[in-house]
Amino acid sequence: MDYKFKILSKKNVNEIIFLVDKLNENKIPKNILAERQKEMFSQNYECIGVFNRTKLIGVVGLWFQMRLYSGRSCELDHVYILPEHRRFGIGSKLISFVEEHVYNKGFECLELNTYLQNTLSHKFYYNNGFKILGFHFIKHIDI
Repeated sequence: MDYKFKILSKKNVNEIIFLVDKLNENKIPKNILAERQKEMFSQNYECIGVFNRTKLIGVVGLWFQMRLYSGRSCELDHVYILPEHRRFGIGSKLISFVEEHVYNKGFECLELNTYLQNTLSHKFYYNNGFKILGFHFIKHIDI
């Protein structure tokens, strides 16, 4: 299969949301996801698309920041490839593409969060050189 990687923009929001909604365990309405996605493009954020010919079949969001513990860091967010395109090595090629892209921008590490129950992703990230550093906690503020 013929796969290509391309940096996406705000004009691709509906296509991006179609894919990331499949990760949406909290069942956030698509219109809210789209609003958030549009705002993300105005921050230190990029989104890379995976294309099979002209069809968007995968995405990964990239957050660029400086961190005390890791330096110039890029956090991968909402990594998703349609199930029928998995098991062809495209995920590892995507990680390699991201590594080169991020390195060329002057960043020194990748980091990410993954859901505890998503054990297939854990194995994938281990196999692509990631190590577990800690736990990610979240608290919604209801004042």
